[in-house]
Amino acid sequence: MAELRFDDRVAVVTGGGGGLGRAYARLLASRGAKVVVNDLDVKDDDGRTPAGALVEEITEAGGTAVAHNGSIGEAGAGESVVATALDAFGRVDVLVNNAGMVRDRSFAKMSDEELSDVLAVHYFGSYALTKAAWPHLRAQEYGRIVFTTSVAGLYGNLGQANYSSAKAALVGLGRTLAVEGARSGIKVNLISPGAATAMTAAMLPERLHEKMSPDRVAPMVGYLCHESCETTGEIFHAVAGTFARTFIAQTQGYENADATIEDIAANLGQIMDLSEWSIPGQAVELPE
Repeated sequence: MAELRFDDRVAVVTGGGGGLGRAYARLLASRGAKVVVNDLDVKDDDGRTPAGALVEEITEAGGTAVAHNGSIGEAGAGESVVATALDAFGRVDVLVNNAGMVRDRSFAKMSDEELSDVLAVHYFGSYALTKAAWPHLRAQEYGRIVFTTSVAGLYGNLGQANYSSAKAALVGLGRTLAVEGARSGIKVNLISPGAATAMTAAMLPERLHEKMSPDRVAPMVGYLCHESCETTGEIFHAVAGTFARTFIAQTQGYENADATIEDIAANLGQIMDLSEWSIPGQAVELPE
């Protein structure tokens, strides 16, 4: 197969200064994309921000990139990132909503602030960036959008009610935008990644750090960002070089228009039976 390239495409990667976002931005830039790297406005000892440091690296390698310094969870950040892309490159084609943070706490002890901080970055940051780019993608009848969910959002995880809620909300947003963007050539998918990053490395055994490199997730995201990708509305698992489809299914179930509480109790096994199932095509599927 010929190399899949992104020449003349403009990609935005949030949280792109480190971890998974850095791997995505480097891969896209190496394949010819012009990249807007967004990350926090914090400086290292040399006075460089995370995004600025990566932009230097990409530029030195012969690529093209600009930095946007600031949390995507801040008010107006979505519009500002898109404006940066338009000012620098005149268009925007690809969005990788990657930025994240954790404020882990048991539900009983979780504060409202710990919920709102996580939602601001994961959900509202992704929403605001996509909302700002959406008119431009529709006008050019082309776009590729990747949202980031997680196993915590899909299956639940101890001490992460805030994080899980945000990641589950992105599934609903992404799948709805896949439906709404279809007529405008906008493909929207979700990635559920697993990697050793600054946010997760402390929770993983050191022996897995190399195996779970962000670079082993990046190819899946790169494909979802490419113009040849016609898939939309899907969730993909990517960890340690393993790539899989995650899907929402429905069992054949039990049918009784006059069912009582007792009928449900008596037939719960049939309702739960996984021997026959289907994948609903959309939210509203009326009975025959």
